Amino acid sequence: MKRIKIILNIVLSTFLVTLSACGQNQGNIKSAQTLTGSDSSMMDKPDSFWKRTLSKEQYYILREKGTERPYTGKLLMNKDSGVYTCSACGNLLFTSDSKFDSHCGWPSFDKEIAGGRIITKEDNSLGMTRTEIMCGRCGGHLGHLFDDGPTETGLRYCVNSVSLEFIDAKSMPYGANAKDTLVLGGGCFWCIEAVFQNMKGVESVESGYSGGNVANPTYEQVCSGQTNHVEVVQVVYDRNVSSMEDILKVFFTVHDPTSVDKQGADEGYQYRSVIFYRNETQKKTAETVIAALNKEKAYDAPVVTQVEKLKTFYKAENDHQDYYANNKEKAYCRMVIQPKLDKFEKAFKHKVKE
Repeated sequence: MKRIKIILNIVLSTFLVTLSACGQNQGNIKSAQTLTGSDSSMMDKPDSFWKRTLSKEQYYILREKGTERPYTGKLLMNKDSGVYTCSACGNLLFTSDSKFDSHCGWPSFDKEIAGGRIITKEDNSLGMTRTEIMCGRCGGHLGHLFDDGPTETGLRYCVNSVSLEFIDAKSMPYGANAKDTLVLGGGCFWCIEAVFQNMKGVESVESGYSGGNVANPTYEQVCSGQTNHVEVVQVVYDRNVSSMEDILKVFFTVHDPTSVDKQGADEGYQYRSVIFYRNETQKKTAETVIAALNKEKAYDAPVVTQVEKLKTFYKAENDHQDYYANNKEKAYCRMVIQPKLDKFEKAFKHKVKE
């Protein structure tokens, strides 16, 4: 646990220096923090809490499932670039890219920003059957979901303006389009994949191969050690929710970065510790974090994690995707992957997906 705390302090310090160097102000940082949805207890708040914290209009709509009059909402005609959050709890719900004019009198969106942000329930009120949409973090009423959307999703999230708060992209550290991708190797990709799939801000994780000299390698070829490929995961994440520094905090905690070509019983070049960067910013961040870990002697031995430019990522076969989720009862999952998940959840409670 002491080593974990050292790692967290080092990476946090690095992150704060980066923010200072970029001239971030406190207003921007505060706006970013509202997007994390870190308080998992919001669903359990008593009615007295909402009456105390919400305006009468917000309470009527969010807690009593009311509806604002059409064409009166403050966000109906908003066309600025940014994100929309739950006005009760700050949960990130939609981006401006998903908003469209449906001519129905309420703000409309064709998709939520990520799965699980919104929950649905059958609504049989008013003599009809509809699908109610609610905030996945606090349960607040947002509006209704219809299948008459004009875009390729075919959906129309019809939302009350009162249920939403808008955060302009200009006040967000990375703007509304904050997706980034990082490729990491830290032993068996089944383990690393399972951890990052449970991390807030991570939108997708794919297991695959990178760094070698064989195109479209198979799992058997990589395991032979003859391809120079590494078992890796490709992590797509939202930098407004979890930064690259956050990703690396977890990475350096759930695998041994001091072991050369070996992680536990998995031994071979394909299990080496490596960060494949896509640009100079990623390269500098990775090198800075590694240098800080070594300077502070966070481990009993030097960090040997390599930092290399990404050439090509080859997605692994389908049976290697979502391996832990599909094979929880297998011995490897219970004995090797589960302890890593437990370690992650204990050290990063605020970063575990609800």
